[in-house]
Amino acid sequence: MSTTPTTPEPGTPRPMPRPGDRKRARIDALAEAGAVSDSPGTSLIASAWKRLRRNPVFLVGLAITTVFVLIALLAPLLAPNDPTEWLLKVSAQKDPVPAPRDGFPLGGDDKGRDLLSRLIVGSRQTLVVGVMATLIGLAGGVVLGTLAGAFSGWVDSVIMRAVDVMLSIPSLLLAFSISALAARPSQWTLIIAIAIVQIPIFARLLRGAMLAQRSKDHVLAARALGVKRSAIVLRHMLPNSLGPVIVQATLVLATAIIDAAALSFLGLGNPDDRTPEWGQMLGASQKYFYDYPHLAFYPAICIIVVALGFTLMGESLREALDPKTRR
Repeated sequence: MSTTPTTPEPGTPRPMPRPGDRKRARIDALAEAGAVSDSPGTSLIASAWKRLRRNPVFLVGLAITTVFVLIALLAPLLAPNDPTEWLLKVSAQKDPVPAPRDGFPLGGDDKGRDLLSRLIVGSRQTLVVGVMATLIGLAGGVVLGTLAGAFSGWVDSVIMRAVDVMLSIPSLLLAFSISALAARPSQWTLIIAIAIVQIPIFARLLRGAMLAQRSKDHVLAARALGVKRSAIVLRHMLPNSLGPVIVQATLVLATAIIDAAALSFLGLGNPDDRTPEWGQMLGASQKYFYDYPHLAFYPAICIIVVALGFTLMGESLREALDPKTRR
């Protein structure tokens, strides 16, 4: 026989709650709110990628960077002509810079070489200089930053004072001075000069991240268990400190491309114009700038767009990985 709950008649006083009912209900509500979900957690990288996929700024930067890298890797196949051959007729009086024509959509330079082919092949040199300078600077910065962050006292003081001196000098001026010391300018002197300028940036950033890791629970626990300092530094502190350094490398790559173009423009890069490079092409166009500004316009636009792509991608990565900078 089923029984149905009876509702109290109007005017009937409700039963008074017992003293522990409110406390019990509050505890139950807190338990439900803090209940652990059965779904797996999300890692930092997966969470960052989820935000990056919906970030139009990152997508634009990624598209520009991807196109640039593909053009640089496939440059010999994409170039319609040989960038070193004098294919167009040049007349010092009538036609010092050949105009665009069939097979040469951008025309030629002052020596009759295909301008479009030189821009495409020049992207490879720009990529090589930027990537190599960034990698060398990153390696040097990681070594100095690790030593400064792992050891205190005079080691930290000496490294940081040297870093402060280097950071006090404008980066382009310092790179110019280092390049000028070389007996003969070349592509490698350009790479080394830019890499040395980038070392203090990575060193200071990594040192700050490692100092923040010193007070973390896992580091304190490792010290309490008697783990060697080298193991704590290399297994616990350093891997957890490399995130912001890698993001900074993306931004530094854009700076390295601009600095390489500036030094090549000043004549401190590879002096052999048979190997085209955007900064070198920009410098060679000075004497024709007023009459033929397109010789400077095309390489300048390439440098600006590529640097913008790396900058947009780097800023988006920093915002996605650092909770303090999220909008």
